[in-house]
Amino acid sequence: MNLDALAPWAADPRRTRGRRVFEPLPPPRNEHQRDRDRIVHSGAFRRLVYKTQVFVNPEGDLFRTRLTHTLEVAQVARAAARALRLNEDLVEAIALAHDLGHTPFGHAGQDALDGCMRAHGGFEHNLQSLRVVDRLEQRYLAFDGLNLTFETREGILKHCSRRNAEHLLQGEPDGPARRFVDGTQPSLEAQLVNLADEVAYTTHDIDDGVRSGLLTIEQLRAVPLFARCHDAARQAADGAPRAGAAASGSARGPERGAARDAGAKLVLAETLRRILSALVGDLVAATGAALQARRPADIDALRALPAQARFGDELRAQITELERFLLRALYRHPQVLGHTEHGRTVVAELFAAYHADPAEMSAEYEAAGETDRARAVADYIAGMTDRFALREHERLTGRRLFAA
Repeated sequence: MNLDALAPWAADPRRTRGRRVFEPLPPPRNEHQRDRDRIVHSGAFRRLVYKTQVFVNPEGDLFRTRLTHTLEVAQVARAAARALRLNEDLVEAIALAHDLGHTPFGHAGQDALDGCMRAHGGFEHNLQSLRVVDRLEQRYLAFDGLNLTFETREGILKHCSRRNAEHLLQGEPDGPARRFVDGTQPSLEAQLVNLADEVAYTTHDIDDGVRSGLLTIEQLRAVPLFARCHDAARQAADGAPRAGAAASGSARGPERGAARDAGAKLVLAETLRRILSALVGDLVAATGAALQARRPADIDALRALPAQARFGDELRAQITELERFLLRALYRHPQVLGHTEHGRTVVAELFAAYHADPAEMSAEYEAAGETDRARAVADYIAGMTDRFALREHERLTGRRLFAA
């Protein structure tokens, strides 16, 4: 990445607000490359491979996990950042860290843990992601956490209640929570990752929904954005030798059915590629137009503006319609709800067991529980993978809620 080619409003690692504990920079990396590398080598990042996105990890090997989702967010965000002349290394660092605080069993686990922590300050995964990189990762002799730069930490803290922000500001008056009190925005890199997250989960949840059999192409074609891209994909397939042969079913008997299935998979893949391309292209165009209209002098001037990363109005409406469809047809599907309800039960019962007897936790969390037992239990559970949470729940309760 050529730092001299960055847009005036981009986050320049040579002018970072720095780290909470000063460290000299070892060449040849810049500060945000260093952040990215620390995140990739963290234990919390590795555990994302066994954490739920929509489908609980034991349900199948080909569904997205938090790790594959995270990598897709990083790819989308970096592509958009390059087109907009933003700091690609910072975008990648924020994207790779944005879900480090997620519990097992996805949003169901987060909701259950928040309920358990209601009398102890609550639980929110964005705040937990910051807690992971600031305190919970233990890899360095000189400090707790990963000691990331302000800009990366600012992007990780995507949402924060005013109450939690004010609490954070007591220990760090000029920290990343300041914007939730004074009403400013984060860097454009952070704004971009937020929308790249939306692009990634919207497209890959369609793929996983169809793969699981919970969504059909006929259902999806009721959504105009999908229907338009699916029509274009089918038309393109008619002229493509491989897809065209598969879709035509020129073979006989079982081979014909297999060929049709292969053709349908290729058309779906082409449809999703077209949706993804449309979303990223619109994001770059609409954000670029907004920036050209405002032309902030630097990153501080950009932070004082309303959010500049955006989709165009027409596509924003189409994305919202697609997301509403996924909420009704996939996220609230009885099979998904049944599994997420099991996830809530696992988290709630683990919390009760560990809170009653901290000795059941690993030694470092048991020790942390001497000063704040509830928070130590929440930290321990939030760091679990789906499979570890299920094993612990079975060990402590004698019950198995998911089929092996």
